[in-house]
Amino acid sequence: MTIERKIREHLHEEAETMECPPAVTRRIEQSYSHYLQRKRSELPMKKRLIGGIVAAAILIPTAAYAAPTLIEMLTRTPMTAEQVKVDKVGKAALEKLYNAFPETKSFEIIEASSVQGVQTSIILQEKGGTGKKITLHTNAVTGAIEHVIQENWEPKEEKPLPALTDQEIKSKTDYLIDKLYGSVKEYEFAMEQMENPDQKTFMLNYSIKGSKTPFYQVFVQGNAISVSLIGGETTPSTPSTVQVEGYFSRDGKPDYFADAFLNDAKLFSLLKISPAELKEELAKGKSVVEVATSKQVSKQQVIDVIAKTQVDAQIQSEKNGDVPQGNSSIEQMLKAIEPKVLQVIEHKNETSSKK
Repeated sequence: MTIERKIREHLHEEAETMECPPAVTRRIEQSYSHYLQRKRSELPMKKRLIGGIVAAAILIPTAAYAAPTLIEMLTRTPMTAEQVKVDKVGKAALEKLYNAFPETKSFEIIEASSVQGVQTSIILQEKGGTGKKITLHTNAVTGAIEHVIQENWEPKEEKPLPALTDQEIKSKTDYLIDKLYGSVKEYEFAMEQMENPDQKTFMLNYSIKGSKTPFYQVFVQGNAISVSLIGGETTPSTPSTVQVEGYFSRDGKPDYFADAFLNDAKLFSLLKISPAELKEELAKGKSVVEVATSKQVSKQQVIDVIAKTQVDAQIQSEKNGDVPQGNSSIEQMLKAIEPKVLQVIEHKNETSSKK
């Protein structure tokens, strides 16, 4: 067993017995938010804020989420600006950024890193160190920019972003998405203010008409706009015959990222359980691993099944031209997706008995 795995298991065990005081929770929220603004871990925004991945976490209900963060910090590998520019994923991400915002060609790469071959993160800033900053978190397997944070792009004499009208905020986020991803005209839009006593924060969801899953999810706080790509090319494929939502939830909202992994017909066959039955078991506070153990199925078997489904979907997307063609072997892709699968299947819902 690797030292990382030992640390992971120990931290998870400790987290289950911890009760986190409000003051400490706020510190965790702030530290986690700042850290995630420098990186995009393998989890999409939902796990970060309202139950899933993807991005700048602002509200962390329990101390348990500190464990994955510590693991990721231990396994993150720094990259130099020169390494980014010759790295296939990094180079492609920079080219996309430069095409979207030509002014960033003069920005300096002030920090860059990768996590276990899963993600490449790049932070650029105007020369001088006090101006505009932009952070990219790119999927190292698909090459897609899964998360972008734009900071200090508003003139200092202007109002802070959260002080703008709803329409003005939407105009700002529309512009960022349009430039980096494409037009949002066809998306339905919803906006709400988050319950964050420390700093005024807005969440904006862009969804395809008729879909309950956000395609883009945006957080506006202070001087930053944080955009995560929840749906589409970087979201694990969900079999069309399985449409159960909310295996896990946060603040009463479904964790769509976990749903995308767990809505797997082969997983249900392995566990000899229906989607509804799995959701019911998880609602009791069990993890997928615990459910599997009760059915004499090992953790590794669960990982292998889910990982293969995701990799098969990725390969098909590459064949269809939906995402850039990668040069990773199937073995490398399976290894890269395993940390994501592991965090989903080890996670537990908070039950009403927990404080």
